[in-house]
Amino acid sequence: MDGKTRIGFIGLGAMGEPMAARLTAAGFAVAVHDADGDRTARVAAAIGARAATTPRDAAAMGDILVTMLPSSAVVERVLEGGSGALAGLAEGALIVDMSSGEPNATRSIAERIGEKGIAMIDAPVSGGVSRARTGELAIMAGGEAAAIDRAEPVLKAMGNSVIRTGPIGSAHAMKALNNLVSAGGFLIGIEALLIGQRFGLDPALMVDVLNVSTGMNNSTQKKFKQFVLSRKFDAGFGLDLMVKDLGIALGVATATATPAPFAGLCKDIWAGAQKVLGPGQDHTAAAKFSELIAGTTLGGSPDGSKG
Repeated sequence: MDGKTRIGFIGLGAMGEPMAARLTAAGFAVAVHDADGDRTARVAAAIGARAATTPRDAAAMGDILVTMLPSSAVVERVLEGGSGALAGLAEGALIVDMSSGEPNATRSIAERIGEKGIAMIDAPVSGGVSRARTGELAIMAGGEAAAIDRAEPVLKAMGNSVIRTGPIGSAHAMKALNNLVSAGGFLIGIEALLIGQRFGLDPALMVDVLNVSTGMNNSTQKKFKQFVLSRKFDAGFGLDLMVKDLGIALGVATATATPAPFAGLCKDIWAGAQKVLGPGQDHTAAAKFSELIAGTTLGGSPDGSKG
């Protein structure tokens, strides 16, 4: 591979594909793998990577293995077994888990693979699909300083900020807590728009006012007009994943004996949206659950009609 740093990349979903593309664009030699073989072939051809048929093959082709998967449980499944990634990694390799994982599971994996001479850091991301495409993700990194130093050139090809959060597992905890704050801001913003529309305010105008006022947050800036008021509901991050991350955040609260009544209510509302709307929804579709409770559709008439 011409002396380039070799990277195995596993997980080519909405975020993983553009992240892998940033690595090949930066000149790294990348081997990609996804559980969907057709997707593996398509992405490899599109971004100039090598297609790996199994996690083991992807790992064997890299000095650094990047995982971008739905959960810690999936990470563990990808690593284990005869065709698992661990079987393809040499002593001295580094795993960079960029999934939104569970901190204690991450620590357990790191301890287990450390006995095999393989290092690991957790490096989850924030910024969504649009920033994954431009290489402007915010990346949190937990683990030994030397391991993060080694991974940093790879991380900087995908993000414009790399913030070290502490020991292994700390970045996954921070990611879940970030999503808790984001989820709370989304819900309260949607409720404000529903209240305002019932009063007679235009929701789009309300978003404009919020964005130059103290009520501004990521959802008012990048979600409400783009994905809710447009009725597109396709921001690229799943409702199921949001509920999973909120569960992780509440798990951290429980483990640290931290009372978190608002966080618990926030999780319950998101879980209610998941149950009512069903699997496979974009997280911005949670606005539909708030609309259902209010009996009002944003962008329609105050009584909920579109006319």
